Amino acid sequence: MTVAGTEGRRSNRRGMATRENMLDAALRSLASGDPGAVSASRIAKEIGATWGAVKYQFGDVDGFWAAVLHHSAQRRGDIPATVTAVGAPLDTRVAAIIDTLYDGLTSHHSRAIENLRAALPSDRTELERLFPRTAAELSSWGDTWLLACQHAFADLDVDPRRVREVAAFIPGAMRGIVSERQLGSYYDPDEAKRGLTNAIVAYLEQSQQR
Repeated sequence: MTVAGTEGRRSNRRGMATRENMLDAALRSLASGDPGAVSASRIAKEIGATWGAVKYQFGDVDGFWAAVLHHSAQRRGDIPATVTAVGAPLDTRVAAIIDTLYDGLTSHHSRAIENLRAALPSDRTELERLFPRTAAELSSWGDTWLLACQHAFADLDVDPRRVREVAAFIPGAMRGIVSERQLGSYYDPDEAKRGLTNAIVAYLEQSQQR
């Protein structure tokens, strides 16, 4: 191998390491919950980098936030394989999905993403106009989640429309349960999860009986 080739590989590894450091620093900073943490230049300074380095790695702030979201998605927990095991009962599958979401939403990665999303435009059209790559990454999360839910119940005789409805409301319902826990609610989150699981199971079972 030539000296130039060796140096090129080393440079590429350094570049990837810098990129990973920036993304990890972003998640740590965003997880603090400080609205001021939603600043690419501030995050760069925290690791001794410049705004120019951020632009070199990600293009612009939109590319940076899109990369942060993608970086987080690669590290979040997937729905356990046991959920889709042939013969697994409906209630076991739903409970596993609920537990997986709960664990994910109580992680520091989730706190980081919530902080980032709170600083982004809430209007979808405005988000897509100002941060098209970030919006596309968020949209892909929804698509991936829906496919995961459809796969989880694919071998069961349940109404696909109801699966879509369940996939649509579970994230919001789970955020509510997690929020109650974080605010110091007197409600038992485990009891809330069981109640939600039972409600979803009953709803999906009704479609099996038709």
